[in-house]
Amino acid sequence: MDLESRTNGTAVIEFILLGLVETQVLQPVVFVVFFFAYLVTVGGNLSILAAIFIEPKLHTPMYFFLGNLSVLDVGCITVTVPSMLARLLSNKRTIPYGACLTQLFFFHQLAGVDCFLLTAMAYDRFLAICQPLTYSTRMSQTVQRILVAVSWALAFTNALTHTIAIATLNFCGPNVINHFYCDLPQLFQLSCSSTQLNELLLFGLGILMAGAPVILIVTSYIHVAAAVLRIRSAEGRKKAFSTCGSHLTVVGIFYGTGVFSYMRLGSVEASDKDKGIGILNTVISPMLNPLIYSLRNPDVQGALQQVLTGKRALV
Repeated sequence: MDLESRTNGTAVIEFILLGLVETQVLQPVVFVVFFFAYLVTVGGNLSILAAIFIEPKLHTPMYFFLGNLSVLDVGCITVTVPSMLARLLSNKRTIPYGACLTQLFFFHQLAGVDCFLLTAMAYDRFLAICQPLTYSTRMSQTVQRILVAVSWALAFTNALTHTIAIATLNFCGPNVINHFYCDLPQLFQLSCSSTQLNELLLFGLGILMAGAPVILIVTSYIHVAAAVLRIRSAEGRKKAFSTCGSHLTVVGIFYGTGVFSYMRLGSVEASDKDKGIGILNTVISPMLNPLIYSLRNPDVQGALQQVLTGKRALV
Protein backbone atom coordinates (compact mmCIF):
# COMPACT_ATOMS: atom_id res chain seq x y z
CA MET A 1 0.00 0.00 0.00
CA ASP A 2 2.85 2.42 0.83
CA LEU A 3 4.58 1.54 -2.45
CA GLU A 4 1.33 2.21 -4.32
CA SER A 5 1.00 5.53 -2.52
CA ARG A 6 4.47 6.64 -3.56
CA THR A 7 4.05 5.43 -7.14
CA ASN A 8 0.62 6.84 -7.98
CA GLY A 9 0.30 9.57 -5.38
CA THR A 10 -2.65 7.76 -3.83
CA ALA A 11 -3.32 5.19 -1.14
CA VAL A 12 -6.45 3.95 -2.94
CA ILE A 13 -5.81 1.25 -5.53
CA GLU A 14 -9.48 0.72 -6.41
CA PHE A 15 -12.86 2.39 -6.04
CA ILE A 16 -16.25 0.90 -5.22
CA LEU A 17 -19.04 1.92 -7.59
CA LEU A 18 -22.40 1.54 -5.85
CA GLY A 19 -24.24 1.47 -9.17
CA LEU A 20 -27.86 2.45 -9.66
CA VAL A 21 -29.47 0.25 -7.01
CA GLU A 22 -28.13 -1.47 -3.94
CA THR A 23 -31.07 -3.86 -3.52
CA GLN A 24 -30.21 -7.33 -4.81
CA VAL A 25 -33.80 -7.95 -5.98
CA LEU A 26 -33.75 -4.97 -8.34
CA GLN A 27 -30.37 -5.69 -9.90
CA PRO A 28 -31.66 -8.24 -12.48
CA VAL A 29 -34.30 -5.70 -13.56
CA VAL A 30 -31.66 -2.99 -13.95
CA PHE A 31 -29.47 -5.38 -15.94
CA VAL A 32 -32.27 -6.29 -18.38
CA VAL A 33 -33.38 -2.67 -18.85
CA PHE A 34 -29.88 -1.32 -19.48
CA PHE A 35 -28.81 -4.26 -21.64
CA PHE A 36 -31.88 -3.66 -23.80
CA ALA A 37 -31.16 0.10 -23.87
CA TYR A 38 -27.57 -0.61 -24.92
CA LEU A 39 -28.68 -2.87 -27.79
CA VAL A 40 -31.29 -0.33 -28.95
CA THR A 41 -28.79 2.55 -28.81
CA VAL A 42 -26.03 0.71 -30.67
CA GLY A 43 -28.48 -0.74 -33.20
CA GLY A 44 -30.22 2.60 -33.78
CA ASN A 45 -27.04 4.61 -34.24
CA LEU A 46 -25.41 2.00 -36.48
CA SER A 47 -28.60 1.95 -38.56
CA ILE A 48 -28.42 5.73 -38.96
CA LEU A 49 -24.78 5.37 -39.97
CA ALA A 50 -25.64 2.67 -42.54
CA ALA A 51 -28.52 4.78 -43.88
CA ILE A 52 -26.18 7.73 -44.42
CA PHE A 53 -23.73 5.50 -46.31
CA ILE A 54 -26.26 3.91 -48.68
CA GLU A 55 -28.59 6.84 -49.41
CA PRO A 56 -27.12 9.37 -51.90
CA LYS A 57 -29.58 12.06 -50.69
CA LEU A 58 -27.88 11.90 -47.30
CA HIS A 59 -24.37 12.52 -48.66
CA THR A 60 -24.44 16.11 -47.40
CA PRO A 61 -22.42 17.94 -44.71
CA MET A 62 -25.29 17.82 -42.19
CA TYR A 63 -25.48 14.04 -42.38
CA PHE A 64 -21.69 13.69 -42.43
CA PHE A 65 -21.72 15.36 -39.01
CA LEU A 66 -24.73 13.26 -37.95
CA GLY A 67 -22.81 10.10 -38.86
CA ASN A 68 -19.94 11.21 -36.66
CA LEU A 69 -22.44 12.00 -33.89
CA SER A 70 -23.80 8.44 -34.15
CA VAL A 71 -20.28 7.05 -33.72
CA LEU A 72 -19.86 9.22 -30.61
CA ASP A 73 -23.19 8.04 -29.18
CA VAL A 74 -22.14 4.41 -29.56
CA GLY A 75 -18.79 5.20 -27.95
CA CYS A 76 -20.31 7.17 -25.07
CA ILE A 77 -22.70 4.41 -24.00
CA THR A 78 -20.00 1.75 -24.54
CA VAL A 79 -17.61 3.54 -22.16
CA THR A 80 -20.09 3.37 -19.27
CA VAL A 81 -22.84 0.76 -19.63
CA PRO A 82 -21.03 -2.55 -20.48
CA SER A 83 -18.73 -2.22 -17.45
CA MET A 84 -21.77 -1.55 -15.26
CA LEU A 85 -23.50 -4.65 -16.67
CA ALA A 86 -20.37 -6.73 -16.04
CA ARG A 87 -20.33 -5.62 -12.40
CA LEU A 88 -24.00 -6.56 -12.04
CA LEU A 89 -23.30 -10.04 -13.42
CA SER A 90 -20.25 -10.65 -11.24
CA ASN A 91 -21.62 -8.88 -8.15
CA LYS A 92 -18.22 -7.19 -8.00
CA ARG A 93 -18.51 -3.44 -7.53
CA THR A 94 -14.84 -2.52 -7.53
CA ILE A 95 -13.03 -0.74 -10.34
CA PRO A 96 -9.21 -0.35 -10.35
CA TYR A 97 -7.80 3.16 -9.93
CA GLY A 98 -6.29 3.13 -13.45
CA ALA A 99 -9.48 1.81 -15.05
CA CYS A 100 -11.47 4.54 -13.32
CA LEU A 101 -9.24 7.29 -14.75
CA THR A 102 -9.31 5.62 -18.18
CA GLN A 103 -13.11 5.60 -18.15
CA LEU A 104 -13.12 9.25 -17.10
CA PHE A 105 -10.73 10.17 -19.94
CA PHE A 106 -12.73 8.47 -22.70
CA PHE A 107 -16.04 9.81 -21.38
CA HIS A 108 -14.76 13.41 -21.48
CA GLN A 109 -13.06 12.83 -24.82
CA LEU A 110 -16.31 11.68 -26.47
CA ALA A 111 -18.49 14.26 -24.72
CA GLY A 112 -16.06 17.00 -25.77
CA VAL A 113 -16.21 16.01 -29.43
CA ASP A 114 -20.01 16.02 -29.08
CA CYS A 115 -19.90 19.69 -27.98
CA PHE A 116 -17.96 20.79 -31.05
CA LEU A 117 -19.83 18.57 -33.51
CA LEU A 118 -23.15 20.06 -32.42
CA THR A 119 -21.58 23.50 -33.00
CA ALA A 120 -20.40 22.46 -36.47
CA MET A 121 -23.93 21.29 -37.27
CA ALA A 122 -25.33 24.68 -36.20
CA TYR A 123 -22.74 26.41 -38.40
CA ASP A 124 -23.78 24.14 -41.27
CA ARG A 125 -27.44 25.18 -40.85
CA PHE A 126 -26.38 28.84 -40.72
CA LEU A 127 -24.50 28.57 -44.01
CA ALA A 128 -27.23 26.51 -45.71
CA ILE A 129 -30.06 28.91 -44.82
CA CYS A 130 -28.36 32.31 -44.52
CA GLN A 131 -25.68 32.00 -47.21
CA PRO A 132 -26.89 29.34 -49.67
CA LEU A 133 -24.95 30.73 -52.66
CA THR A 134 -21.56 30.14 -51.01
CA TYR A 135 -22.62 27.05 -49.02
CA SER A 136 -20.91 24.44 -51.23
CA THR A 137 -17.54 26.18 -51.08
CA ARG A 138 -17.65 27.17 -47.41
CA MET A 139 -18.74 23.67 -46.34
CA SER A 140 -16.59 21.60 -48.66
CA GLN A 141 -15.42 18.09 -47.76
CA THR A 142 -12.06 19.52 -46.69
CA VAL A 143 -13.76 21.98 -44.32
CA GLN A 144 -15.94 19.19 -42.90
CA ARG A 145 -12.93 17.00 -42.17
CA ILE A 146 -11.02 19.91 -40.62
CA LEU A 147 -13.96 20.68 -38.32
CA VAL A 148 -14.14 17.04 -37.18
CA ALA A 149 -10.36 16.77 -36.73
CA VAL A 150 -10.21 20.01 -34.70
CA SER A 151 -13.14 18.77 -32.57
CA TRP A 152 -11.25 15.58 -31.71
CA ALA A 153 -8.01 17.46 -31.00
CA LEU A 154 -9.63 20.01 -28.66
CA ALA A 155 -11.62 17.33 -26.85
CA PHE A 156 -8.48 15.20 -26.45
CA THR A 157 -6.62 18.15 -24.89
CA ASN A 158 -9.50 18.80 -22.48
CA ALA A 159 -9.88 15.13 -21.46
CA LEU A 160 -6.14 14.62 -21.00
CA THR A 161 -5.86 17.80 -18.90
CA HIS A 162 -8.62 16.66 -16.53
CA THR A 163 -7.20 13.14 -16.29
CA ILE A 164 -3.71 14.38 -15.45
CA ALA A 165 -5.12 16.88 -12.93
CA ILE A 166 -7.21 14.23 -11.15
CA ALA A 167 -4.17 11.90 -11.07
CA THR A 168 -2.31 14.47 -8.97
CA LEU A 169 -4.90 14.28 -6.17
CA ASN A 170 -4.44 12.04 -3.14
CA PHE A 171 -7.09 9.42 -2.38
CA CYS A 172 -6.56 7.93 1.05
CA GLY A 173 -10.13 6.79 1.76
CA PRO A 174 -13.07 6.51 1.62
CA ASN A 175 -13.24 4.99 -1.86
CA VAL A 176 -17.00 4.55 -2.37
CA ILE A 177 -18.51 6.31 -5.42
CA ASN A 178 -22.29 6.67 -5.36
CA HIS A 179 -22.58 6.37 -9.14
CA PHE A 180 -22.38 3.78 -11.91
CA TYR A 181 -19.31 5.25 -13.64
CA CYS A 182 -16.29 7.38 -12.71
CA ASP A 183 -16.63 11.13 -13.21
CA LEU A 184 -15.02 14.28 -11.89
CA PRO A 185 -17.58 15.55 -9.33
CA GLN A 186 -17.75 12.20 -7.53
CA LEU A 187 -13.95 11.83 -7.45
CA PHE A 188 -13.55 15.37 -6.13
CA GLN A 189 -15.70 14.38 -3.13
CA LEU A 190 -13.36 11.49 -2.27
CA SER A 191 -10.03 13.31 -2.48
CA CYS A 192 -8.09 13.92 0.74
CA SER A 193 -6.22 16.83 -0.88
CA SER A 194 -7.61 20.18 -1.97
CA THR A 195 -9.66 20.07 -5.19
CA GLN A 196 -9.96 23.84 -5.52
CA LEU A 197 -7.59 24.03 -8.48
CA ASN A 198 -9.30 21.05 -10.13
CA GLU A 199 -12.69 22.69 -9.75
CA LEU A 200 -11.38 25.96 -11.15
CA LEU A 201 -9.91 23.99 -14.05
CA LEU A 202 -13.23 22.26 -14.65
CA PHE A 203 -15.03 25.60 -14.57
CA GLY A 204 -12.53 27.33 -16.86
CA LEU A 205 -12.34 24.56 -19.43
CA GLY A 206 -16.10 24.12 -19.15
CA ILE A 207 -16.56 27.69 -20.37
CA LEU A 208 -14.32 26.94 -23.35
CA MET A 209 -15.76 23.47 -24.06
CA ALA A 210 -19.44 24.22 -23.47
CA GLY A 211 -19.92 27.97 -23.02
CA ALA A 212 -18.25 28.99 -26.29
CA PRO A 213 -20.11 26.36 -28.36
CA VAL A 214 -23.44 27.38 -26.83
CA ILE A 215 -22.78 31.04 -27.71
CA LEU A 216 -21.89 30.05 -31.29
CA ILE A 217 -24.97 27.80 -31.59
CA VAL A 218 -27.32 30.50 -30.25
CA THR A 219 -25.74 33.13 -32.53
CA SER A 220 -26.11 30.84 -35.55
CA TYR A 221 -29.77 30.19 -34.84
CA ILE A 222 -30.54 33.87 -34.24
CA HIS A 223 -29.35 34.51 -37.79
CA VAL A 224 -31.20 31.41 -39.04
CA ALA A 225 -34.46 32.51 -37.40
CA ALA A 226 -34.14 36.00 -38.88
CA ALA A 227 -33.51 34.56 -42.34
CA VAL A 228 -36.40 32.08 -42.10
CA LEU A 229 -38.85 34.77 -40.97
CA ARG A 230 -38.02 36.71 -44.13
CA ILE A 231 -39.26 33.80 -46.25
CA ARG A 232 -42.67 34.77 -47.58
CA SER A 233 -44.29 31.37 -48.02
CA ALA A 234 -45.47 29.48 -44.93
CA GLU A 235 -44.41 26.20 -46.55
CA GLY A 236 -40.88 27.53 -47.09
CA ARG A 237 -40.62 28.68 -43.49
CA LYS A 238 -41.88 25.32 -42.25
CA LYS A 239 -39.37 23.40 -44.35
CA ALA A 240 -36.48 25.59 -43.19
CA PHE A 241 -37.41 25.29 -39.52
CA SER A 242 -37.91 21.51 -39.79
CA THR A 243 -34.26 21.04 -40.77
CA CYS A 244 -33.21 22.77 -37.54
CA GLY A 245 -35.75 21.31 -35.08
CA SER A 246 -34.02 17.95 -34.65
CA HIS A 247 -30.64 19.55 -34.03
CA LEU A 248 -32.03 22.02 -31.49
CA THR A 249 -33.74 19.17 -29.59
CA VAL A 250 -30.47 17.24 -29.32
CA VAL A 251 -28.60 20.40 -28.27
CA GLY A 252 -31.18 21.09 -25.54
CA ILE A 253 -30.93 17.56 -24.10
CA PHE A 254 -27.12 17.43 -24.29
CA TYR A 255 -26.34 20.82 -22.76
CA GLY A 256 -29.25 20.76 -20.31
CA THR A 257 -28.02 17.58 -18.63
CA GLY A 258 -24.37 18.70 -18.84
CA VAL A 259 -25.04 21.92 -16.94
CA PHE A 260 -26.75 20.03 -14.10
CA SER A 261 -23.89 17.50 -13.96
CA TYR A 262 -20.97 19.88 -13.57
CA MET A 263 -22.32 23.12 -12.12
CA ARG A 264 -23.18 21.62 -8.70
CA LEU A 265 -19.76 20.53 -7.48
CA GLY A 266 -19.31 19.59 -3.83
CA SER A 267 -22.92 18.58 -3.27
CA VAL A 268 -22.88 15.18 -1.60
CA GLU A 269 -26.67 15.10 -1.26
CA ALA A 270 -27.09 15.38 -5.01
CA SER A 271 -25.43 12.02 -5.76
CA ASP A 272 -28.71 10.17 -6.34
CA LYS A 273 -29.86 12.96 -8.66
CA ASP A 274 -26.49 12.73 -10.43
CA LYS A 275 -27.29 9.11 -11.27
CA GLY A 276 -30.44 10.20 -13.05
CA ILE A 277 -28.55 12.91 -14.93
CA GLY A 278 -25.85 10.36 -15.76
CA ILE A 279 -28.50 8.06 -17.26
CA LEU A 280 -29.77 10.96 -19.39
CA ASN A 281 -26.22 11.77 -20.53
CA THR A 282 -24.93 8.29 -21.28
CA VAL A 283 -28.05 6.26 -22.12
CA ILE A 284 -31.22 8.23 -22.89
CA SER A 285 -29.65 10.94 -25.07
CA PRO A 286 -27.66 8.52 -27.31
CA MET A 287 -30.75 6.28 -27.57
CA LEU A 288 -33.06 9.16 -28.54
CA ASN A 289 -30.80 10.79 -31.12
CA PRO A 290 -31.55 8.34 -33.98
CA LEU A 291 -35.28 8.67 -33.25
CA ILE A 292 -35.11 12.49 -33.13
CA TYR A 293 -33.30 12.74 -36.46
CA SER A 294 -35.49 10.21 -38.27
CA LEU A 295 -38.93 11.08 -36.86
CA ARG A 296 -39.76 13.90 -39.30
CA ASN A 297 -37.23 13.23 -42.04
CA PRO A 298 -38.60 11.18 -44.96
CA ASP A 299 -35.14 10.77 -46.54
CA VAL A 300 -33.74 9.21 -43.35
CA GLN A 301 -36.87 7.09 -42.90
CA GLY A 302 -36.60 5.77 -46.46
CA ALA A 303 -32.91 4.97 -46.04
CA LEU A 304 -33.55 3.25 -42.70
CA GLN A 305 -36.29 1.15 -44.30
CA GLN A 306 -33.83 0.08 -46.96
CA VAL A 307 -31.25 -0.80 -44.30
CA LEU A 308 -33.70 -2.81 -42.20
CA THR A 309 -35.67 -4.53 -44.97
CA GLY A 310 -33.32 -4.42 -47.92
CA LYS A 311 -36.02 -2.67 -49.97
CA ARG A 312 -36.08 0.96 -51.04
CA ALA A 313 -39.06 2.91 -49.72
CA LEU A 314 -41.66 4.03 -52.25
CA VAL A 315 -41.70 7.80 -52.72
